[in-house]
Amino acid sequence: MLHYAIVFLIIALVAALLGFTGIAASAVGIAKILFYIFILLFLASLIVGMIRRR
Repeated sequence: MLHYAIVFLIIALVAALLGFTGIAASAVGIAKILFYIFILLFLASLIVGMIRRR
């Protein structure tokens, strides 16, 4: 999941450099959403892992 966030961030940077601002804004939005989902899943697995060890 984090891989996809990084890919969309790179796409956004390339699109911004080439002047495609609409595509860049969309790619940044998708990258942000994927990054937040990744963080939530990471925290959930961390909490479940801590509960299982007890």
